[in-house]
Amino acid sequence: MTPSRATNRLAPAAALVVLALTLTACGAKTESGEEAGASGAAESCVDTSGDTVKIGFLNSLSGTMAISEQTVHDSLELAAEEINADGGVLGKQLEIVSEDGQSEPTVFAEKAEKLITSDCTAAVFGGWTSASRKAMLPVFEAQDSLLFYPVQYEGLEASPNIFYTGATTNQQIVPALDYLKEQGTESIFLVGSDYVFPRTANKIINAYAEANGMEVLGEEYAPLGHTDFSTIVNKVKAADADAVFNTLNGDSNVAFFKEYKNAGLGPDDMPVVSVSIAEEEVGGIGVDNVEGQLTAWNYYQTIDSPENDTFVEAFKAKYGDDRVTSDPMEAAYTSLYLWKGMVEKGESFDVADVQEAADGVTFDAPEGSVTVNGDNHHIAKTALVGKIGSDGLIHTEWSSGEPIEPDPFLEGYDWAEGLS
Repeated sequence: MTPSRATNRLAPAAALVVLALTLTACGAKTESGEEAGASGAAESCVDTSGDTVKIGFLNSLSGTMAISEQTVHDSLELAAEEINADGGVLGKQLEIVSEDGQSEPTVFAEKAEKLITSDCTAAVFGGWTSASRKAMLPVFEAQDSLLFYPVQYEGLEASPNIFYTGATTNQQIVPALDYLKEQGTESIFLVGSDYVFPRTANKIINAYAEANGMEVLGEEYAPLGHTDFSTIVNKVKAADADAVFNTLNGDSNVAFFKEYKNAGLGPDDMPVVSVSIAEEEVGGIGVDNVEGQLTAWNYYQTIDSPENDTFVEAFKAKYGDDRVTSDPMEAAYTSLYLWKGMVEKGESFDVADVQEAADGVTFDAPEGSVTVNGDNHHIAKTALVGKIGSDGLIHTEWSSGEPIEPDPFLEGYDWAEGLS
């Protein structure tokens, strides 16, 4: 594989494991001239001599992010079950080792280290917040192991040891802003959780707004898990923007939208575009509080295709008719099949062989056909803007029509120069 731009951006040194274990929710970015995942990596203990191979699932099954991450864990289990029923990967059954990240970046780093060095997993699937990913990144680079990260994020990153199966900025946030611009939006208010994804996303949004004649009337942050949004909502109401761009994560969305409705605000007077609320969160927030509001993703349960019909039917059959599917869990489900495709193309579970085989691997996913970019380890994805319906599902209002090639460093946008 040709080394990506990130090879010179992200340091692999084993000493960074210590950094990973001390990162706070603000995240961190390291830079080095060394090649990531090269010298200093411990020798792999992955055992492929028998009839099974271990893989790791690392999700928050407790804490503020459990409202979102439990469904990702469920979809990974479904994919593993399907793959095993179909003969496994290179004839080997997948043996799952699950760990709880507890909604804490330091715990994610600790559990990642365990899954790699003690459990000897061939790859790890999981993470949600960018803080959790930033904490895990130096661990995977130092140990030269693979993480498959399933959630949309702020971009400006790529690593040879991470495959990003959620959207990067030009596949979600930029299309959402383009949609708002097309709708005549001239002013926006930014609300987000106080950690790396919202702050970086809003830096990008501010640059876009300045270049496109859109005014940012306010920018407010709340800690993850925050539940009192009266002050922030009062500021939003006073600003009287055309729309709100929401980068809150986890159960803070419940409190925000309840307060938003209590303040007399709604989609008709000041619509909210959210990039971390999917079908799973709608139920927790309450349909009455978010009906008519907008979301930007790359998958909705309502996508009409044979692949999605099969996926939704299988998920409901395993977990119950009352369960819904969503973008992050679909991206997680897809990530396991993409890893399978890479392993089988390279005829090996070895990290270097998987990396070498990655470019061009495709999968007919529930969201549509996706293809891995071997240089930046992202995948081509179709952008969607949807509206939350009274049925609790999200229905497509706008689509890019075809997959958008990943541009994590926004190199194709003049207004983004200097952001990375």
